[in-house]
Amino acid sequence: MAAPLATCTKEEQRSVIRFISSEGVKLIEIHRRMKIQYGDACLSLQQVYEWTRKFMNGISSVTDSPRPGQAHPVVTPEGIAAVETIVKENRRVRVNEMARTCGCESYRP
Repeated sequence: MAAPLATCTKEEQRSVIRFISSEGVKLIEIHRRMKIQYGDACLSLQQVYEWTRKFMNGISSVTDSPRPGQAHPVVTPEGIAAVETIVKENRRVRVNEMARTCGCESYRP
């Protein structure tokens, strides 16, 4: 028997689900085999079910689809440099002031 995997990502596990389900293996067996390999890091039975259903319906991507209202973080070298410059000039600058100076949306906790 192979040693359990020490680290894994959700995408890797979804790829395993896609591969094994394409062989016609039953859902419960897929989850059992994954639980042996991934241990506590294994996706839940419900998640295995949902991803198996998606793959059987023709979806091939293993990444999450963007959801409405989800933030779209944009980090650029220019933005990083601008923030570093502002902070070097005034270490007590507030987040809202920094956002206004950089032309970003204001911070809302």
